[in-house]
Amino acid sequence: MTPPMCRRPPKDPPRLAPRRPRLRFGGQTQRVTAPRARAWRHHVRAPWHTSRACAVDVVRSMGHKERNQTVDLEALQRWSPPQAWTRITTIDAHAGGEPLRIIIAGVPSPAGATILARCQQAKETIDHFRTALMWEPRGHRDMFGCLIMPPATGAADFGVMFIHNDGYGTMCGHGIIAVATVAVEAGLLTACEPETRMCIETPAGLVRATARVSGGRVLSVAFRNVPSFVMGFDETIAVPGLGTVRYDLAFGGAFYAYVDSETVGLRLLAEEYQALVDKGTAIKRAIAAARPIQHPLHADVNFLYGTIFVAPPLSEGANGRNVCIFANGQVDRSPTGTGLSGRMALAYARGEVMVGDPLIIESIVGSRFTGRVVEVTMCGDHPAVISEVEGTAHITGIHQFLLDPDDELASGFLL
Repeated sequence: MTPPMCRRPPKDPPRLAPRRPRLRFGGQTQRVTAPRARAWRHHVRAPWHTSRACAVDVVRSMGHKERNQTVDLEALQRWSPPQAWTRITTIDAHAGGEPLRIIIAGVPSPAGATILARCQQAKETIDHFRTALMWEPRGHRDMFGCLIMPPATGAADFGVMFIHNDGYGTMCGHGIIAVATVAVEAGLLTACEPETRMCIETPAGLVRATARVSGGRVLSVAFRNVPSFVMGFDETIAVPGLGTVRYDLAFGGAFYAYVDSETVGLRLLAEEYQALVDKGTAIKRAIAAARPIQHPLHADVNFLYGTIFVAPPLSEGANGRNVCIFANGQVDRSPTGTGLSGRMALAYARGEVMVGDPLIIESIVGSRFTGRVVEVTMCGDHPAVISEVEGTAHITGIHQFLLDPDDELASGFLL
């Protein structure tokens, strides 16, 4: 007999077909076919797309061992957060690509005789709700939102307080278009066809909006803005890294510096996103530090809200292109409604448009708003215009956000 240590190693044993996994659906067992070579090394995943919600018992083959795991989709659907968690409900929409997160429940309405006063109260007492919803992980740097509240004056149907990554806005054109769309389609106001009219109270004043309605759907929203006026033509500012920059200063619900994009080496393309943020923020900071800004009637809006780069259009049928860099480096995806109002004031003062002439402006994503001067007026001692801005908005979601009191990042963060 050959000693054991001198024997030739035995051949590899024949490979046996693995036991095929079985899926059990409601008491019925079905065999699952899987490639033999893969079944020895990998689990076979049970499909999540079932024809009805049910518990799925999965028997997986793991070599010669088996284990059972129950996946209960109905349990996920029944789950409810603990009572100690804060729940905030929102309806999300966008106008021209720019988001609007509309808070409808879970955040207390601040007190105050005006919307501006309520903004200050919110800043002092409930600002963590703003950061929780605008900042990561629930939002992002370019998120925008508003809180719907009862109006401070009897002339309005409802009030809105606009919020963003850096605080509270005085007026927002895309926000008016989006919130008016939601107000009609979600039932805040009774829909009337062909037009549903409403008066919305904003921190900058009363804004009248008209929704064109057909079959319960909003086709577009046009709003008449607060008086818009020019504060300065062809002013210059020394900007670090850019040199001397020429700009116009106008108010359209907020103060903006308007800069010809070609003078700073930009074409207002999506791939220039970071350069737009860097240059727009640098210009805004330089002007804000060097030039006093004063509204003739409302001292609470005496600050530069953003930089708007202007350029020729990239598509047929448009008259120009806008990209607004506002707040803490946010990039408006829409043509910017209040920015278009300020641009209408500039165009009218230069004789480029007359009352009733349309001015169609496209955004960085190609969406469009149309502006018209509908009235000439005064704002204090400044010649001003009332502009009408029209655009479209769409609802994108209904959300219930949760704030876990044990989450150290519950109030959000911003990178």
